[in-house]
Amino acid sequence: MTEKTAKEKTISTQYAELNRFSQNGEYERVLKAANKILGVAPQEFLAFQCKIVSLIQLSKFEEAITLLNKNPQFFQYLVFEKAYCYYRANKPEDALKVIEQSEEEIDFRTKELRAQVLYRLEKFDESAQIYHEIIKNADDDYEDERYTNLMAVMVYMDTEENESNIEDLRDNTYELCYNKACLLIESGNYSEAEKKLRQCEKLCREVLEEDETTEEEIDIELALIRIQLGFVYQKQGRIKEAHQLYVTNLKAKLDDIALMAVASNNVVCINKDQNLFDSKKKMKVALNDALVYKLPSKQRKYIAVNNAIFNYYINQIDQCEKACKMIDENWSELSIQATVIRALNLFKSGKAKEAINLLKNCKSEGDQLYINLCIAQLLLIEARLHNSCKILENLGENSYKPGIVGALTTLYLGIGDEETALKVFEKTVEFYKKNKIKDVDLSSLWRQAAEFHIRNGHPQVAANSLEELLRANKEDKKITAQLVLACSQFDKERALKLSKELPTISELSKEVDVESLQTISSSTINYKKSPAVKPESLPGTPREDSAKKTKKHKKRKGKLPKNYDASAQPDPERWLPKYERTGYRKKRDRRLKEVIKGSQGTASGQAEQYDFSKYVEEAIDSAGPAASVDPSPKIAKVQQHPQKKGQQKRKNKRR
Repeated sequence: MTEKTAKEKTISTQYAELNRFSQNGEYERVLKAANKILGVAPQEFLAFQCKIVSLIQLSKFEEAITLLNKNPQFFQYLVFEKAYCYYRANKPEDALKVIEQSEEEIDFRTKELRAQVLYRLEKFDESAQIYHEIIKNADDDYEDERYTNLMAVMVYMDTEENESNIEDLRDNTYELCYNKACLLIESGNYSEAEKKLRQCEKLCREVLEEDETTEEEIDIELALIRIQLGFVYQKQGRIKEAHQLYVTNLKAKLDDIALMAVASNNVVCINKDQNLFDSKKKMKVALNDALVYKLPSKQRKYIAVNNAIFNYYINQIDQCEKACKMIDENWSELSIQATVIRALNLFKSGKAKEAINLLKNCKSEGDQLYINLCIAQLLLIEARLHNSCKILENLGENSYKPGIVGALTTLYLGIGDEETALKVFEKTVEFYKKNKIKDVDLSSLWRQAAEFHIRNGHPQVAANSLEELLRANKEDKKITAQLVLACSQFDKERALKLSKELPTISELSKEVDVESLQTISSSTINYKKSPAVKPESLPGTPREDSAKKTKKHKKRKGKLPKNYDASAQPDPERWLPKYERTGYRKKRDRRLKEVIKGSQGTASGQAEQYDFSKYVEEAIDSAGPAASVDPSPKIAKVQQHPQKKGQQKRKNKRR
């Protein structure tokens, strides 16, 4: 057998093996068979292509890239494979370059890969345009997958353009339903998003149960939907429900790092300055380095801001400063937030002047109001009320906003400067009268101004505020009544004219049910028992002897004791019982034996030495305070009862 025939035989046998292994999904064997063919025939394109595909299936993307770079002669035939390897190796820029270098017309699968690469590079408009083009021209069974990817791109596009098209989008699969819910979340329609997520959970469970998936695997698959539902709850203010969903789904064995990071970040937001140990563990999960390729920059920058705030809470000053610098380097649009966090960090470390100067040096046209309010807040914390008021007054047109006007008046009233507070209201009223601004709802401002001026004795200024309030609420008769009361103090004719617009008593009492009011009043009033009145004493029935005065009973004089001497001074102890008086002598009971102190033969001077009763009393007193001990304890006297006569006689008989 010649070399040529042997070579052809090995190639044919290895291709047969390669075909069999590829059908069974044994890619390691496919790789060995392809290497044998390429060892005999290095320019065999089909074997080379099978080798690249098997490397892709085995997730050996770097090895496939090096192999493709060594064989540039096959580049035009393997554009998709090379671009896909770069995409999976987290190199989207190189993947896009490979696609753009291709000279031949790109097929549908390469176009889809390009749309996905543009999505990864956050060029959402270009990506959506390619998907629209593919959906129009393609005719295969992957239409639902393309719609799913298109809706995923639309989530990060301009929401105003998408709001009108959301209702027309499909939701027949759970992936489409989930992406539609994400679009509703971006537009701020959280109630409809909640309904869609519930529908998505139901569809997903039905599909997985048809495939006979275990309950544990179903819970892992549903974790994405439930965590997104937790975010909807959090935005609606249902914090406890959101926290429970996050915690329960994080306990599942999730493989998606991005999903775990999002849930952990949201838990840290809920915890704020509480449960710091738990937040520290969650923040480590959210700051995984692999998230650079898993999450878009919009989500990663929010995690970075939350990390800086968390370091501020746990008093990690250096770590907080590093986090703020990282935000400045990567996301310039968040430089204002980073500056504010840095200023708070300095303020917390006792550098108040440096913090305020840092905020003053921060120049941003759009967020200057936010910066000034932060400065005012720091000055308030330092109790520099006058300086804070000056900053709020020098905000230009923003100083006339209702919230800032309310803060200024509150501060001036707290200082005790009512005149300046009045001037603030007067300036605000004049500003809105001159400019005639209609976009802002000022009803609360006019009402507060009117009440404030009435309290301080300025009815004319209060009337101006009530007039402005009446223009917005013409049918409110309470405002008219307040205006009548205000005008009655300085313009009675005008008050009379306005009073004619008020409803009459008959009009007010039309809808009043008198009987129901009487029943309510009778049930609520508590009647007290009054003394019985005799018919003779009722008015209109005078008695004949009513003119006679009633006789008053005189008090009787107390009886004096016998032999009473008025000149003698009474005994001061006359009200005390006999046994408590000073001259009382207690009879000694002979039956009781006297207490013998000391032993027989002891000298009388040594009696106190052997008397231990006083030592017991001293030990109790020096025991210190306790909750249930009397501070001045006394030894209780034992009462000895004398024996009865019958018992004494029986004892004598026994003897």
